[in-house]
Amino acid sequence: MSSGTEHEDHFRRVYAVNFKALLAYAMRRVEQPEDAADVVAETFLVAWRRSREMPPEAEARLWLHGVARRVLANHHRGGARRGRLGDRLRQRLRVAAAVDPGSEVPERLTVRAALAQLNELDREVLTLTFWEGLEPREIATVLQVSPAAVRTRLSRARTRLRELIGDDLDPGGHVLDVMAERVPKEGR
Repeated sequence: MSSGTEHEDHFRRVYAVNFKALLAYAMRRVEQPEDAADVVAETFLVAWRRSREMPPEAEARLWLHGVARRVLANHHRGGARRGRLGDRLRQRLRVAAAVDPGSEVPERLTVRAALAQLNELDREVLTLTFWEGLEPREIATVLQVSPAAVRTRLSRARTRLRELIGDDLDPGGHVLDVMAERVPKEGR
């Protein structure tokens, strides 16, 4: 028999003799049976990789339990990390869910429909102002017109948009509330 075959035979015997004991060991230390199966699989993978270090069959059981103990420690650390990540994600979802995005849909659709009825330049001035947060002098640079022309265009576009939308939308923190605010005067 070759050394490789003896080595594989030794591993198979150790596996057959110790599998059930290691599975029971792992099941008593994890919450889910699937996790126990993973721990045992990882334990035997480590044992296979380090099989040249594995003691004779009589002592292999204790050595495998030591490997399983370290695999379990890694499993629990990973679970703690996953738990902390889950907590952070749940917190973010709670914050995001506090504002129901569906509640804004009708108002957004109304605004988009009204914007679609404006001419291209009016629509561009409004969206650059309210969605992009640009000031009239910045919009003037983008559109290659004077800041005064932008202010005039913005005033007219807001009036046209108000006429199309009306004032009957619920003022619940949506885009229209922002549009009703005064644009700060800028220095010339």
